[in-house]
Amino acid sequence: MTLLLLAIAIASEVTATVSLKLSDGFSKVVPSIVVVVGYVCAFWFLSQALKRGMQIGVAYGIWSAVGVAVIAVIGALFLDERLTLVQVGGIGLVIIGVLALELGGAH
Repeated sequence: MTLLLLAIAIASEVTATVSLKLSDGFSKVVPSIVVVVGYVCAFWFLSQALKRGMQIGVAYGIWSAVGVAVIAVIGALFLDERLTLVQVGGIGLVIIGVLALELGGAH
């Protein structure tokens, strides 16, 4: 259940972040509303995952790694942004770091 809540939090944050780009500096109403609602939902779902026992370091690490990776891919595929090999490597290192955090805390 906690992973589902975290996944919803990540999806909400990614949606809000993409909408932030699309809001054009909050000059477009609909994307601006999605930004606010998305971030509120993201933090609420994250708080619920933490409330149900997920460790904050693990939750935030997963959120960060998945969020960065998904936003970078969305930017490259749909927002005409470049994704260099160095950036791909950096995303991989972030994901490896999160895995190390997760596996290092396992009993």
